[in-house]
Amino acid sequence: MKKIIITLLLLIISSITINAQQRKANKDTEAWRYEIEAVQTGIQGTYLIKVWSYSKKPEVATEQCKKNAIHGIIFKGFAGKSGVPGQSPLTNNSDLEIEKADFFKTFFSDGGKYMKFVTLSNDGAVDAEDRMKIGKEYKIGVIVSVNVSELRKDLETAQIIKSLSSGF
Repeated sequence: MKKIIITLLLLIISSITINAQQRKANKDTEAWRYEIEAVQTGIQGTYLIKVWSYSKKPEVATEQCKKNAIHGIIFKGFAGKSGVPGQSPLTNNSDLEIEKADFFKTFFSDGGKYMKFVTLSNDGAVDAEDRMKIGKEYKIGVIVSVNVSELRKDLETAQIIKSLSSGF
């Protein structure tokens, strides 16, 4: 009986810790503070980009890179560098995130649909030069691969963005 109580207490404490970390991650993400840079040309329909995210905890910043990468592809695009072309955002509507807030709240929720379109290219390992302490927080750079063609198809199917063939 004593072991069951101790096990239950440990489970409750661990779930509280996980929930607190998720809330912190979501709070950091709500500000959408990140930078995106081109890394190299990916396979057809994908972008290979480095996403810089900020948080007081480096693990949180690393995890938020996936969410920030998808947000950046949809709303910001990124500049190119020598040999790697930049990309425009999937939408030019600057108010789209507000207009479709219900969709994006679910889409970017923890374990949300955005996860389907992004993978960490180095299994979340962060190079020493991609981990910087700035004031009280960390700036973490992670290389991710984003399947843009599938993301575009999904957003078009959900009627969030217009298809390329729909014209103006």
